[in-house]
Amino acid sequence: MSRSRSDVTLVWILRGCGLLTGAITVVIVGFLLWESLPAIRDVGVRRFVSDQSWHPSAGATGGQFNLVPMMVATSLATAGAVLLAAPLGIGSAVFAHFYAPRRLRHTHGKMIELLAGIPSVVYGLWGLVVLVPLIARWHPPGTSLFSAIIVLTIMILPTIALLAGAAFDNLPSEYLRASAALGLSRGRTVLSVVLPASRSGLFTAVLLGTGRAIGETMAVLMVAGNVVQNPTSIFQPVRTITANIALEMAYAMEGHRSALFVCGLLLMGMVMVLVGFAEWVSQGRIHG
Repeated sequence: MSRSRSDVTLVWILRGCGLLTGAITVVIVGFLLWESLPAIRDVGVRRFVSDQSWHPSAGATGGQFNLVPMMVATSLATAGAVLLAAPLGIGSAVFAHFYAPRRLRHTHGKMIELLAGIPSVVYGLWGLVVLVPLIARWHPPGTSLFSAIIVLTIMILPTIALLAGAAFDNLPSEYLRASAALGLSRGRTVLSVVLPASRSGLFTAVLLGTGRAIGETMAVLMVAGNVVQNPTSIFQPVRTITANIALEMAYAMEGHRSALFVCGLLLMGMVMVLVGFAEWVSQGRIHG
C-alpha cells in the first residue's frame, strides 16, 4: 500500500529531528574536545592525575592540575546518593502500585512529580539553610560530602521512583493474574514476580538517576564546602567536578580555561558511558 504525501512528509520531518539531535551531540563533544586540546597538549594527560593539587591559574609550567580529588568527590557523592535513593525510589513505586489505595496513589504520584520538577537551586537553598546547620550541630562544619549525598538523594529519588513506576506499568497483566491463580500473597508476588520481571526497567531507572547525580551542579556547590581534597571522612568538605567548573569558569583564562573544559569532557564521557549502558540494559541484554 502506497503512502500518502503527508506520511512521507512526516517521515522526513522525524528523520530530520533525529539527525538534528545526533548532530547537536556531536557538536557538543567536538566543542569540548577542541577547547580541551590546549590543556591536553601543554599539560599532558598524566599531570591531571599526578600533580600535587589543583592550582591551574599559574599556567601549564607553574600550575597544578590534579583532578583526582574532584573525581573522587564526584564518585563518592554519586555512589552514596544512588545507594540511598535506589531502594527508596523503588520502594516508593512498589508502595504506590501495589499497596496504596487508589486515591492515595494518585496523590503520591503528584507529589513525586512535583519533587522531580523542583529546580536544583531550590534543593541547594534548602540544604544550605536547613540541612547544613543541622549537620553542623552534630559534626561541624556542616558543608560536607555527607550534605551533598543527602541533597543528591532527595533530588534523584523522584527520577528513580517515576521510572520504576513506568516499569511496573509496563508489566504484562498476565504475570499478576498467574500469580493470583497460584495463590501467592501480595508480598511474595512483588518479590518473586514483579521485581524480577521489571529488572531491566529498574536498572534503567537507577542508571538515569545516576546520570543526574553526576551532572548536578548548583545544589552540590551550595552544600559540599568546595574544598579540593581527598576526603578521609564523610563529614569533610569536598569539591565536585561540576562545582569546580561553575566556580572558576567566570575568571579562568587560557590554560586554566582549557583545563576546565577537560573537566567538562570528563563529565561528558561519564554520562555517555551511563547512557550507553542504560540503552544496553533497555534492549533486553539483562533479561527480566
